[in-house]
Amino acid sequence: MALCSPVTLTGQYATLVPLAPEHHDDLVEGVRDGELWKLWYTAIPTPEGMQAEIRRRLDLQSKDSMLPFAIVDNASGKAVGMTTYMNIDNANRRVEIGSTWYRKSVQRSPINTECKLMLLGHAFDSLQCIAVEFRTHFFNHQSRAGIERLGAKLDGVLRSHQVNPHPDAKGTLRDTCVYSIIAPEWPTVRAHLQYQLTKPRV
Repeated sequence: MALCSPVTLTGQYATLVPLAPEHHDDLVEGVRDGELWKLWYTAIPTPEGMQAEIRRRLDLQSKDSMLPFAIVDNASGKAVGMTTYMNIDNANRRVEIGSTWYRKSVQRSPINTECKLMLLGHAFDSLQCIAVEFRTHFFNHQSRAGIERLGAKLDGVLRSHQVNPHPDAKGTLRDTCVYSIIAPEWPTVRAHLQYQLTKPRV
């Protein structure tokens, strides 16, 4: 199976479905929950820019460089965020999980943990990936902590990696933290994530 082949991944709390234009209204509602586009250290679409962002991701899918998903909350049936396999490298069986955001009301819920478990499981168990990457802004401490909680290891920091396009950070440069999980680590990471989903939440 090619790394960019569309697939639906179903869990107890969430379902990852191929992104489609009909997810637009749910995603606009989702991004308004917490006004997520105002975060200067990440790139989250504005409500007005959601249609263009969906088109952008689907265009990259048509070029076999991205596999975009809508994150559907099983309880409500609504799309509550977006995630992707990106920077797809079929020859070397590597993908990056990224361009991810969740509406504020489901952040720090089991949905994120379960989605990462499903994405990693599909990458390693079905697609036979040798490594899965995660990248985030050096100052996105919430994202970095979440990636580290998965069990990913920091490979390094790409300094002055990108120009930050956010209006509140115009002219600044992004240092990008690069993390990865490699195939031999996956059984331990899987056990850890499964435990996180079953332990009582306080």
